[in-house]
Amino acid sequence: MTTYVALLHSIVLGPGKRVAMADLKAMAEGLGYHGTRTLVATGNLIFDAAEAPLPAIEARLEAAFRERFGKHVDIILRTAEAFGRLAAGNPFPDGNGPDVCVRVMRRPLGPEALARLEGIAAPGIRLALVGGDLWIDFSRKPSETRLLSHLTTKKLGIGTLRNANTVNGLWKMLG
Repeated sequence: MTTYVALLHSIVLGPGKRVAMADLKAMAEGLGYHGTRTLVATGNLIFDAAEAPLPAIEARLEAAFRERFGKHVDIILRTAEAFGRLAAGNPFPDGNGPDVCVRVMRRPLGPEALARLEGIAAPGIRLALVGGDLWIDFSRKPSETRLLSHLTTKKLGIGTLRNANTVNGLWKMLG
């Protein structure tokens, strides 16, 4: 068995409707995954399953999500080992937890994406690529920056944003 971390891009189903974590766990258990657990109500799922290629599990989870909740949601998967490297790779450990975020990518970003974003970022915002994932120290509320609108799937590819507190919380859950 392998332990996986699944990060959902969005759990908003429509105006005022969000996926309950109990329903997300039930969906994963219905696929035969074990030891399902979640952290906060933002679409973070940990489970155990037979080892398989990440794209195959992502596709299976996305299809099950669409069937159960009636909406497509991108799901980015990491093994527990790879997630540990992500958590340990935070280049801004001195930053404020909610203001330091990582855009976890399905396909790694290259240096050209970093250079483009550095040209957009306001002074005081720090950016770094670690293993193809984009770490950002917004140094203030991310929602108050212009950079946030450039971190979309349309502009960067499939990925999802998590703050350092959530990343650390998931890492602690993995033990």
